[in-house]
Amino acid sequence: VNLVESGGGWVQAGESLKLSCAASGEDVNFYDLGWIRAAPGKGPDDHEFVAGIKRNETFTSYGDDVKERYTISTDNAKTRVYLEIDNLKPEDTAVYYCHAGTFADGIFYPAAGYWGQGTQVIVSS
Repeated sequence: VNLVESGGGWVQAGESLKLSCAASGEDVNFYDLGWIRAAPGKGPDDHEFVAGIKRNETFTSYGDDVKERYTISTDNAKTRVYLEIDNLKPEDTAVYYCHAGTFADGIFYPAAGYWGQGTQVIVSS
C-alpha cells in the first residue's frame, strides 16, 4: 500500500484547509483509511487519531477533540481520502499522516508500516 499526503501549509487561525491522501497498491482495497497527527515535540506514542473512514464509506470516526471541525471523505474511485479542517486553531499545528488500517468495534487500528510521509500544517494565531 502506497500513501502520499498533500495539501498542508502555513495558514492563519480561522481558515480552512483540505488535506489529500493518494492511496494505491494492489492491497489498498482491503484497508480502511485514517488520519493521525503528530504535534510538535510529540513522539510516536503520542500521535493522535483524528479521523477514519471505512473503505465502503459506511462508517466514519473522529477524535473527540476535532469531531466538530474535521470531515473525512473519499473520492468516487476511492483512490483518495480527504481531511477537511474548518476554523483552524493553533493547536491543529502538526504533521498529518495518512494511514491504512482496520476498524474494529469502532476503533481504528493502523496497519504497521502503512503510512505516508506526512504533510505539515502550521496554524498561526
